[in-house]
Amino acid sequence: MQAFLFLVRLAGLLSLTSRVLVTSVLQEGLPESVVQALLRPSHISERLVGLQVRGSDFTLGNTPFLILSGTIHYFRVPRDYWKDSLLKLKACGFNTVTTHVPWNLHEPRRGQFHYSGNLDLMAFISLASEVDLWVILCVGPYIGSDLDLGGLPSWLLKDSHMKLRTTYKGFTTAVNHYFDDLIPRIRGFQFHEEGSIIAVQMENEYGSYNLDKGYMLYIKNALLSRGIKTMLLTADTGQGLLKGHTPTVFATLHMKSIRKDTYEHLSSVQGPGPVMMMVYTARSLDGWGTSRNTLDLHMLMHEAREMLQLRFSLNFYMFHGGTNFGFMGGAAFRGHRLPMVTSYDYGALLTEDGDYTPEYLVFQKLFHPDAEVPSFRQRDCKPKDTYAPLAAGHFISLWDTLIHQDDQPVRSMGPLSMEQLSVNQGNGQSTGYILYETVITGGGVLNSDGHVKDRGQVFLDDKYIGVLDDTHQRLILHNDHHKEFLTLRILVENQGRLASGTSMNQERKGLTGNIYLNSSPLRKFKIYSLEMQNKFIQRKLPNIWKPSFLHAEGPAFFLALLRVGSQPKDTFMSLRGWTKGVVFINGQNLGRYWNLGPQETLYLPGPWLKPGLNEIIVFEEFKSALLIYFSNVSRLGY
Repeated sequence: MQAFLFLVRLAGLLSLTSRVLVTSVLQEGLPESVVQALLRPSHISERLVGLQVRGSDFTLGNTPFLILSGTIHYFRVPRDYWKDSLLKLKACGFNTVTTHVPWNLHEPRRGQFHYSGNLDLMAFISLASEVDLWVILCVGPYIGSDLDLGGLPSWLLKDSHMKLRTTYKGFTTAVNHYFDDLIPRIRGFQFHEEGSIIAVQMENEYGSYNLDKGYMLYIKNALLSRGIKTMLLTADTGQGLLKGHTPTVFATLHMKSIRKDTYEHLSSVQGPGPVMMMVYTARSLDGWGTSRNTLDLHMLMHEAREMLQLRFSLNFYMFHGGTNFGFMGGAAFRGHRLPMVTSYDYGALLTEDGDYTPEYLVFQKLFHPDAEVPSFRQRDCKPKDTYAPLAAGHFISLWDTLIHQDDQPVRSMGPLSMEQLSVNQGNGQSTGYILYETVITGGGVLNSDGHVKDRGQVFLDDKYIGVLDDTHQRLILHNDHHKEFLTLRILVENQGRLASGTSMNQERKGLTGNIYLNSSPLRKFKIYSLEMQNKFIQRKLPNIWKPSFLHAEGPAFFLALLRVGSQPKDTFMSLRGWTKGVVFINGQNLGRYWNLGPQETLYLPGPWLKPGLNEIIVFEEFKSALLIYFSNVSRLGY
């Protein structure tokens, strides 16, 4: 009967008009019971009973509790700004922060774990507790989050038989080793240990994947056996609820709008009880070569009010989106492969650089935070700086750097994918570019047969010929009658592995099979791994830089020096007139740029700069403009 009354009430709400003025939304206060249910860590002294379900409510410490959460990814926000973002989350009226744990960043090579700097998860959790926020931790192992391979490490794909997100032994062995390292680090931060973690989400939207019926039970037991005692969650969309639900694990929803049939699915697998909108998102991500996705504020606030009237707990994805620094971003498939832009603005309540948006103020008024929370106007936006245009005065051709690579080229009869290379202590190559070089004796038709993943530039004796990708799979190579041998080079870019979907097992990069010249497979390759990690950019090269006015064509590295005052500030870099490539600041990979848009500027955090001279290196694939511009305003497209 309780479930029936819930659905009747839901149906009535769904009949309301879908568009209302924001001003009218704000005039209606929240139910008093909702306001009273907002608990923070400082409000609870008794820690014997954690998050539980009692009737139609959550309880925390035996007190009715409504979860109002926002997602912040610690790995997408500069560590210096973590506290600022968390304070703004609290000031908006949220009581919980949700964050995801990216396996691929914490274990980039098998058995080598990283939890320092911007990956110091424990420091982020501690800071959330200090700010007086609860934490929901999404530990995966697969987290999605629009990351390369959904946050799974690419070295898993070195196994040609790998079956990701299943009980395949090669996968579970790796997961067990990862959890053996991760879980002891976070175990002491749980609610019953006087910590701030009130729930742990396992996996992500597995009901949409569902390749192994025993997998979710395996993950559940893997967490419980290592000491996770807080409430376990799953998150699924629509029909995925029916396939992704795991007994005794609380099912939550991933939705963009309220749908009656989804709650019917939820009721059928879980019965009556509280509803948690684990991923409530305002808009979709942006991809290179598309128009910028827009945000409908009226619809957003209408639906948020409906959820609160129904006493739904919710997590807003994203509260602060941040940036896909380096090669962090993955790809989506929307009828065709869509590589993600560097900004992870995502229509969040804070801008990419952490400033307020109009939506933030509306949500703050909607939540009616109590008097102890700092108001919106008490916290100013971070100052920005605009530097004078900067000339990239020197360059090095990519070809001239090959003899200075840390690793010797791999020699192979046929092409090898990034994951198959013997580099990185046998873990293969994860990101960046890979160069294939062979010798041919004449021209003809070059056919990739769909084996270029994702985008390959073709050069014949250093002369640019064209691009091979999923759409363009053939090129004509003209004969040079004056030469007996010609050097063929294919520079392949990994534009990000799919972040979701059932084809993730095939997401190997580079040349994933034979490439043909006049129907004959090419042989005898020299393969260069151009991962472009920090050590690649920071290494000391001989003095082979040349004045850039002599050359503006890529692929090449261009060098500029930026002088900064005693207090570096955030800025936005514009490479208008340049074509496509990657930017490095003081050896750190800032991210990709591409004149396809929609993103026009790259966010450069102040903490990445230092007083005095700062080294900017731009890897340009095609044609540079030599000048680099800076602005105090971001331009992410329209």
